Order: sequence, then C-alpha cells, then structure tokens
Amino acid sequence: MSNNTNIYRQIFELIQSYNTIILHRHIHPDPDALGAQGGLQRLIEANFPDKVVYTVGQIPENLEFLGVKTSDIRFGHYQQALVIVLDTANQARIDDQRYNLGEKIIKIDHHPATDPYGDVQWVEDHRSSTSEMIVQLSHELGNDFKMTKEAAELLYAGIVGDTGRFLYDSVDANTFYYAGQLQEAGVNTALIGRNLDQMPLKVAQLAGYVYSHVNINENGLAYVDLTNQLLRKFNVDSDESSMIVPLIGKIEEVKIWVIFVAQADGTFRCRIRSKEVTINHVAEQYRGGGHHLASGAKVHDLSEREALLESLNHLLENE
Repeated sequence: MSNNTNIYRQIFELIQSYNTIILHRHIHPDPDALGAQGGLQRLIEANFPDKVVYTVGQIPENLEFLGVKTSDIRFGHYQQALVIVLDTANQARIDDQRYNLGEKIIKIDHHPATDPYGDVQWVEDHRSSTSEMIVQLSHELGNDFKMTKEAAELLYAGIVGDTGRFLYDSVDANTFYYAGQLQEAGVNTALIGRNLDQMPLKVAQLAGYVYSHVNINENGLAYVDLTNQLLRKFNVDSDESSMIVPLIGKIEEVKIWVIFVAQADGTFRCRIRSKEVTINHVAEQYRGGGHHLASGAKVHDLSEREALLESLNHLLENE
C-alpha cells in the first residue's frame, strides 16, 4: 500500500542494530503522541525481547489510563542509544531535551515538516496520525515486526484520538484499513472509544460554563478564555481542559474557534481549531503551528491575543 519501502527498512535496520532505544514525543501529549510512543515500545519489545526500550516525558493525569509509563533514565542511558521522536514537528516541543544526546535520531511525524531534524526523517503530513504510521510500519515489515494486541490497543487509541473518532478530513481509506487491522489484533474498540470519550464531572461542569460564555462573532469566529481563576474554581488543570476543545466545534454557527488557556507565567496557551479554513500558518506567527485545521500557539499578553483573533477573523472575511 506504499512506495516507502526504503524508509521502512531503514528504520527497521536501525532498530535491529541498537540494544538501547529511547522513545520521545511532544510536551502536553495527546492520545496520538502517547499511543505512538507506547505502541512502538510494545512492538519493539515483543519483536526484540533482548532490547531495552525507554519512554520519556511527562504524562497528564487524564491519559494515565492508556498505561504508558515514564522511564527514569539518566544522561548515560543515551550513550550508544537510538532515539526515536514521535509526533513532534519541531525540536522545541520535544518533551525532555536530552533527545539530542542519542547516537542516532529518527523522526516519525505526521505534521507539516517545518523543522527538519534527526538522522532519519519519516514525515507524511497527509496521514491521520503518527499512530497510523506505526501501524503502517508494522504492516509493511510483515513477520519481521508483528503487531501485538498490547501495541494495537495503544495505536488504536492514538488513531481515534487524532481523528476525532474518524470525523476529520485527514481520514482516508488507509486509516480505516489500518484501524481494521488493529481490531483483528484483538482491540476492544468500544471500550477504548468510551475511555477516550469520558470526562470527569468537574470537566463537564466547566464545559457547561464554556457553552454559556463562548463568544461567537458574525463570521463564525468563536473564542473562550479559561483564566487561572476559572480553572481553580472548577479544579481543572491545563491538560484536562483539552477535553473542552472539540465541544465548541459542535456549534453549527462556529467555523474557527480558539480556547485561550491561562498559564502560570501569565501567558496564554492557544488551542485553535477550524472546520474548513486553513489556520496553521496563523498559528506559526504566534510561536506555534500544527495541522491545517488543528493547531496550537502561545501569546504573551492581551494585545497579542487580540492580534491572533484579528488574524483568524481576517481569514473568515476572505474565505
């Protein structure tokens, strides 16, 4: 199903040649980042039981149910190690900056290639998720890199998470094909779907507030501010607030939406989404980037916040 035979073999041969492999992914991980990281770990461990595979990076409490663990490693572990960075477009967003101490670095990602890094780069920005790419790697390598149920569960969670339950336009025939392979491997798709769809009561209560206070202009630009005071009131942290993001998109009148999440240092983390209009080039102007319809950014103050909203509104005025 692919013409990338050389890159699959190149990655596989590097995995074969190293005894120690360290897997990184981006900060503030989502199900795809954790699914790809944990899924690849389990694939390597199952097919090469003599290798030592570490996963690093902080794991948000709301995604601990996936079962990906953080390895406690020191600088010395990176000596003569292969590092694989997953689902991370640019180096600044890699969780644990020791990644560059590895002897060899592989980048596997499905975001636009704005920051080339690593000795080997496998980037396909038309893919639904990095987890889908890992399933594809296993498929193309056949018996050399067999899928397991444990890996399949994490990779399926990654695909479901990054496709919004197969709703986004990045989904294609390959996505369904590889998801079907994971189901054949024994994945309980209904259970994973429920786990990803559930939210704590406190987040549901915050969602009620958001629906009542979202600002929507005549062009379909929507935004809401999650201040530190508001997050404390509902006892929701910055990572948990990510569950709110898709909800605003369910409003018929909304075309582009932004959730501004206050940070401890006074800046705002911006989660930007769009139904049809490309937005990632705007996010790149505000210390961010991402996919055409799903991006993140960071603004330092209220004036930058207003400038970001003005830029997004301009897109809608000219669509």
